[in-house]
Amino acid sequence: MASATVLALLGFIGWTLLLLLWMEGIRSKLVLTKEVVANGFNPENSNLSPFMQRLARAHANCLEGLPIFGGLLLIAIVTQKTWVTDPLALVFLGARVIQSIIHLSSLSAIAVTLRFSFFAIQLGIAIYWCYQLYGVLA
Repeated sequence: MASATVLALLGFIGWTLLLLLWMEGIRSKLVLTKEVVANGFNPENSNLSPFMQRLARAHANCLEGLPIFGGLLLIAIVTQKTWVTDPLALVFLGARVIQSIIHLSSLSAIAVTLRFSFFAIQLGIAIYWCYQLYGVLA
């Protein structure tokens, strides 16, 4: 069985891929129904519905975080120090998924605050991992 760290990294990549597939599925439907021409999309979906704009941002948030959060998970895997990241790896993944779901659901003040709270959890975990990994690898 894979470690929680490996599962979290795979889950993070999988979640990012799922958001991309969802966005491209909707875009494909829009092209096939001739609601939008194939070259009529912009990266942030600003010419589409508010939901599509949130979906583009949720996906971009995952891409932006992958080098940092995924990098720490990968360092733990490569150096065989997953005992550092395993205890919080699935908490991290859960916080990422919840952050995205909240982002997709609403832009209300409470939703933005909650979304930031779940990002702050990820950030705190990443800082802890970075500190711990530095300590055992230095």
